[in-house]
Amino acid sequence: MQELVAGAQELKIALKPEQVEALRVYQQELSAWNNRFNLTAITDEQGIQIRHFLDSFSCLLALEPGERFTGRRVIDVGTGAGFPGVPLKILCPGMKLTLLEATAKKVRFLEHIVAALGLKDVSVVHGRAEELGQDPDHREQYHWAMARAVADLPILVEYLLPLTKVGGRGLAQKGEGAPAEVQRSEWALNQLGGQIRRLVPVGLRGLAETRYLVIIDKVAATPARYPRRPGMPSKRPLLSE
Repeated sequence: MQELVAGAQELKIALKPEQVEALRVYQQELSAWNNRFNLTAITDEQGIQIRHFLDSFSCLLALEPGERFTGRRVIDVGTGAGFPGVPLKILCPGMKLTLLEATAKKVRFLEHIVAALGLKDVSVVHGRAEELGQDPDHREQYHWAMARAVADLPILVEYLLPLTKVGGRGLAQKGEGAPAEVQRSEWALNQLGGQIRRLVPVGLRGLAETRYLVIIDKVAATPARYPRRPGMPSKRPLLSE
């Protein structure tokens, strides 16, 4: 795990031995399950450590100086095999994490890995963001709503912002096209009660491309009509009137 430890140091993260061991178990279990269930296209050890673990760690760059995830309710929307939520939970055990995933086989893996790692204050929810965003137990209940590689930003904000408290934040992990996606999402953000806080460029060890964290402030309550019913945000993104 030397590459992972070194990459974390470049992000100013000092991994504790127990965290390295948890990530080793996570990598081992992900590889074993992936042979049967095709959870992720990234299967080599270096790819898992950099494109999954380090990429998840980079979400810490979204925090303001002195800010922590400790005690915060965080939801990872469309988490897949647990990214970025589970690696962040390993680093920040005091967060209260919800993992939302619509694919049953991935939900089974998430339940398994949460148990295998002994993670506390983690809920695994089998469902869709459009449904959860209209559920009173989840609507506007989270300090942070985050997602990686789920949808184009004008679509994604309709998944994230209805789940985010006023005063909370949305976080989208994006590739090189992030600035253009932000421009396309302006109308959707305005409708949903969001406002771009900042874009944080991220360079990861061994990767040539620049990635971005898109950080969104929830500045007003989301109107009750959003999110629309399942499938509608992707079919008819909020691009304009």
